[in-house]
Amino acid sequence: MKPIGQRSVISGQWVLVVGCWLLIGAGCVQTWGATYYVTVAGLGGEPDYEQRFTANAMDLDKIFKASVGAHVVTLTGKQATKARLNEAMAGVAREAKAEDDLVVTLIGHGSFDGVEYKFNLVGPDVSGAELSELCDRVVAKRQLIVDTSSASGGVVAALERPGRAVVAATKSGTEKNATVFARYWVEALQDPTADTDKSESISAAEAFAYADRKTVEFYASQKRLATEHAEFEDTGKGEPVRSAAGTTAGREGALMATLTVVRIGTAQAAMNDPAKRDLLTKKEELEQKIDGLKYQKAAMEPGEYKKELTAALVDLAKVQAELDK
Repeated sequence: MKPIGQRSVISGQWVLVVGCWLLIGAGCVQTWGATYYVTVAGLGGEPDYEQRFTANAMDLDKIFKASVGAHVVTLTGKQATKARLNEAMAGVAREAKAEDDLVVTLIGHGSFDGVEYKFNLVGPDVSGAELSELCDRVVAKRQLIVDTSSASGGVVAALERPGRAVVAATKSGTEKNATVFARYWVEALQDPTADTDKSESISAAEAFAYADRKTVEFYASQKRLATEHAEFEDTGKGEPVRSAAGTTAGREGALMATLTVVRIGTAQAAMNDPAKRDLLTKKEELEQKIDGLKYQKAAMEPGEYKKELTAALVDLAKVQAELDK
């Protein structure tokens, strides 16, 4: 029987983390889309930044490795080079399927000269256009790129495309001070209160809202003028925004709301239980359907909207009852 499991790369070495099998006949198949996580802690330049960036990246590595069906690549220190990033992304491009998800997180310093954004690495830096090309080679239809670096607002235009959500720690390439957004993005994936819809999973939208709020509170508590204003774009054709509120017509936030970054609590435990794994997958599909209906409400007939929403809620309740047994 062939194992389907998690693999992790730290300092360039592939390691088998956890195996997960489902026997069907004489074969073994994966019954849910996998998630490929690529995290890079870029060049710090100074010891305190180096330590901070590496710590954030290793926290994410630990969080992501706890997820069943996850493939985790984490590059830090001397391994955080353009060549190793290219190698890691090439590996993902070879293995990922259309039904899988891709999550790329960049932690470090960035620069923007008014034309081109670059993420600082050991040795040659990587540009926004090069990052986009690397991600374009991955066939996963749902992608999330979280750039927490300074000047990261300057990369959004280069990265955006349909099916890809882009989160930037700054609203433009001119916000060039070191950011604190990464700290709170990592915290969001560890704090159950970030799960505002109580789905036992943290979506990109929930993580963004949490990290953005905490960032604002940080500057207020320090009595400092905020030098970073996080934003996102997830339609592939619009201007980045700071909130999905009031943007239903343009559907900004729709992908962010349905893209699960991590599962928590009993949802994570259920993914380790073959008997409940299919039920949890069905639950997430129904939750995504409900979120989609909410975004489509303005364009639907009231009666049709109510009918479809009610049916989805009833089905969701049934699935939850099975999960609770």
